[in-house]
This record gives sequence, C-alpha cells and structure tokens, in this order.
Amino acid sequence: MEQLQSGIGPAIGEQAGDDEAPTLIDSSHNGHQDDHASTSDSEPFQHFPPDTQPTFLSSIAIRAFLLGTTLAFSLSLSVALILQPPTPSPVWRAPFFLATLSFFHFLEYFLTAHYNPTCADISAYLLSHNGLAYNLANGAAIAECIVTSFFFPTWQARLSNSGTIPFGLTAVLLGQLVRSAAMATAGTNFNHIVQTKQNTGHVLVKNGVYAWLRHPSYFGFFWWGLGTQVVLGNVVCLVGYAVVLWKFFSSRIFRK
Repeated sequence: MEQLQSGIGPAIGEQAGDDEAPTLIDSSHNGHQDDHASTSDSEPFQHFPPDTQPTFLSSIAIRAFLLGTTLAFSLSLSVALILQPPTPSPVWRAPFFLATLSFFHFLEYFLTAHYNPTCADISAYLLSHNGLAYNLANGAAIAECIVTSFFFPTWQARLSNSGTIPFGLTAVLLGQLVRSAAMATAGTNFNHIVQTKQNTGHVLVKNGVYAWLRHPSYFGFFWWGLGTQVVLGNVVCLVGYAVVLWKFFSSRIFRK
C-alpha cells in the first residue's frame, strides 16, 4: 500500500501545536499544504512548456472522454441487467462498480482543475498513480462479484440484499460528497502528493467540512470504498478493504 502515497489520499502530516511552527501539514485535515498554493490560478498550465501544452490538453481530454464513456456504458448495462426479465441479474453489481470508479476518478481531476488548477496535470485523475495494490484491490472486487453472482448467489445475498443495498449506496454517496467537499474547501491547499514542509501560501483550513472532520477526504474514501463492497456483496473484499484502508490512512495520518 506504500505505493498509494501519491494517489488516493492527499498529503499527510500533523496539525502543528500552538507553540511551534507547522512542519508537516496534511491536505486532508485542518492543516493543509500544497507546493502550488502560492502560484496564480489564472494560468493553470503556465508551468508546462508552450510546445507541450496541446499534447498535455489532448491527453486530459482523452481520459475525460474514456471515463465518461465508461460511466455511461456501465450505468446503462447495470440498469439493463436490473430490469432483465423475469428477475434482475445479480451481475448488475459489476458494471455499477465500474461506473462508481469512473465517476470517482473523473471528479478527482475535475475538482483539482476547478479549485487548484496549477496542480491539474494528468496525474490528478489518479488512474495510474495509485500503485499496483490499488489496481489489484479493484480487480479483486470485480472478480469476487462476478464469481459470486454466477456460482454463489446465496452467499452474495448475505451481504447485498434489499435491506443492505440502500446502506451501501448511502455510504458511497456520502463518502463521495464528503471527499469532494474536502477538496473544494481546501482549494489550493489540497494536494494528492505527500507534503513534508510548509510552503508560502499554505493556510490552516478550519471552515466547511473541516470544522466537523479532521480528515474528511480520508473519511470520504474509506466509506466510499466500504459502501461499494456492500453493494457488490463482496464479503471477502469488504473485510480486506476495511483492514487495508484503515491501516493505510492511519499510517499516513501519523507519518512524521
């Protein structure tokens, strides 16, 4: 999970005490750091050479198009499987998960571009910067869902049923809203990359969602991840996600 440190979670650190200057600030809680915080937002791509900007922008556009296409196709397929006569197919959960993933990654870039444009490079999509562990976790979630849908539907229904699916969907929605609110509120103080020093322009964010949660972006992704596994009916991956995400975010919070 160490490979994830430039991905899902923003910069990690600790809130400075009253009697000392902050040395390690976390863009996911009340103290936020960003190497680009002091750069003007009016020229989001000014740090790229002019001759590379067309290629850079086309790469961003291609990723947005692919994510949007995947989102639309996955949602359509999921709905079609749910409405399939005579009874819904349990496989609808797999394309639903792809749709939530597509939406999550699109929002990571969109919110970065809107609220912290100087950091809006391709890596802000988090499509290839979360490391092997992240990709394996998502692959395992889809695999478990498909296998249980076809071969162990009774086992799957133990977790994903008419009583628990609303809870899972609520967790996914709440988690996404909280993480998105954290990125929007932190603005230029939010960074996906771990920051180890205070830079000019970094401020202590105490308003909005940060008035209620110290690590809202971690809180949001944690419950987003668990919610998806409840909807998928993944008993094994639910436990795995809970353990791995808790350990991962805990290590980032207390990182010195």
